[in-house]
Amino acid sequence: MNTLIEKISTVNDMILQGKALEAFDEFYHEDVVMQENDSPEFVGKELNRKREEEFFNCITEFRGAKPLKVSVGENTTMVEWHFDYTHKDWGVRKYNQVAVQEWKDGKIIKEKFYYGS
Repeated sequence: MNTLIEKISTVNDMILQGKALEAFDEFYHEDVVMQENDSPEFVGKELNRKREEEFFNCITEFRGAKPLKVSVGENTTMVEWHFDYTHKDWGVRKYNQVAVQEWKDGKIIKEKFYYGS
């Protein structure tokens, strides 16, 4: 069985290769809960995959993404990302974000994103 550092490194690599949706399909639990800052939670893999698709379909120019730091704890991983892209509704976005993943049965069961507005 792969360790959490191996799993999150694979997820990060897939994102960098433009395979974020494939990573979602492979590494996210059917009952995944996702949340942006203190916004309401979104529950379930189907709903969250649709949200991911909508997000990526709205990127009009992608200039880069880079994982800056990765941390691993008990059933938890955290990745600090730097993103630089243009979104059709939000315009130019350059920011750092921390994604915290909770793991269950080898998959991400909860992911919360922390970032400034």
